[in-house]
Amino acid sequence: MRTDPTTERRLAPTLPARRPVDAVGAQQRAESFTKRSIKKQSKLEGLRRALSMLDLTTLEGKDSPEKVRALCRKAMRPADFPADPPLPSVAAVCVYPTLVRVAKETLGESGVKVASVATGFPSGQFPLDVRLADVRFAVAEGADEIDMVISRGLFLAGQHREVMDEIRAIKHACGPAHLKIILETGELETLDAVRFASDLAIEAAVTVPANGTRCEDGEVFIKTSTGKVTPAATMPVTLVMLEAIRDAHRRFGIRIGMKPAGGIRTAKSALHYLVMVQETLGPEWLSPHLFRFGASTLANDLLRQVLKEMRGPYVGSGDLSEA
Repeated sequence: MRTDPTTERRLAPTLPARRPVDAVGAQQRAESFTKRSIKKQSKLEGLRRALSMLDLTTLEGKDSPEKVRALCRKAMRPADFPADPPLPSVAAVCVYPTLVRVAKETLGESGVKVASVATGFPSGQFPLDVRLADVRFAVAEGADEIDMVISRGLFLAGQHREVMDEIRAIKHACGPAHLKIILETGELETLDAVRFASDLAIEAAVTVPANGTRCEDGEVFIKTSTGKVTPAATMPVTLVMLEAIRDAHRRFGIRIGMKPAGGIRTAKSALHYLVMVQETLGPEWLSPHLFRFGASTLANDLLRQVLKEMRGPYVGSGDLSEA
């Protein structure tokens, strides 16, 4: 957080204006990013960068300490094959709050962040005090990042100020941890609603509290999905959210992060997303500090493609760990 009292009035909490979205135009523009030609060296660099932007995630009822430890080992060292330069570690490991301490101890000083879902993930249908306690517990256990879910019920019922108030309360409960705000776009029904929810979430999270502090770049992300609802991340939805981030940067001077999650399984698709980020927001956002993929199954396809670019033949699916 940085102190900037002069911005308090400018960042007063108000409902954002509704910005209609040209759904056909968004679909066509999103599709255009899949047509870009990416040459060999640029492709290899893109694959490495996408790997560094992954949040490896396990959010299942059968999650155990040993499963989380195995995921952390893969996060720190995604593959055993030699590469020059060495392959990067991923950005973060995302787990339930009760497994944050296990992840934190396993990752140690590796630089890989520990993210935790909270606020009654994935439904968000819990009393606010329970959701806030969920956040505080995860942070106390060592979470560097909190992935919260908004109350889609309140949002769809038109109780938008209440949604903003909840986001502000959760942001405060995060303390030093960064916040990713999950919109669950598959339940919002229209791109107009996705744009409004994006603007609302950003407005709520960057609003200056009474002590005159405001967000640093990358302290707040907006995120498409929990991965528990279909459809999850799509390119048109992500484009609309990126445009909200672009407009927020012009207004507030703060770089909001973006995390598409769910349904991104191939390296080819990941590269399309990176092209979209580059052409919508610019190269500053092509960093784990400002862009993440929530897609654990993507890791091994990225690794297979890296090996293909380095050596020629594809490796089999059994040649890479699935931890």
